[in-house]
Amino acid sequence: MTILLIALGAAVGAPLRYLTDRAVQSRFGSAFPWGTLTVNAAGSLLLGVVVGWPASPAVSALLGIGFCGALTTYSTFSYETLRLAQGGNRLRALTYALVSVAAGLAAATVGYTLAHVLIG
Repeated sequence: MTILLIALGAAVGAPLRYLTDRAVQSRFGSAFPWGTLTVNAAGSLLLGVVVGWPASPAVSALLGIGFCGALTTYSTFSYETLRLAQGGNRLRALTYALVSVAAGLAAATVGYTLAHVLIG
């Protein structure tokens, strides 16, 4: 049953990642990977909520592992950082890497804290 919940969450998270990335990139139209930064920060926020809220193992599998796992993308983050650096944009690559890690940690912390505040 757990594997089905993970698959269901991933089946929603992966297309949402793609659609969000494309929407954000088309809006900002820059060489900076705003779309991946957005989905990674959003996924970190949601995962922080899931971990901070005493969710059942089923909810954790569906949302935490499946949905957040498919929504966020470390491989694309790594590729985009490398692409920026190889394209001569080393400062932009470094900025992207640092902002991505900081945003993910901050978002997860906010989500975790928010869950604790809401459940009292």
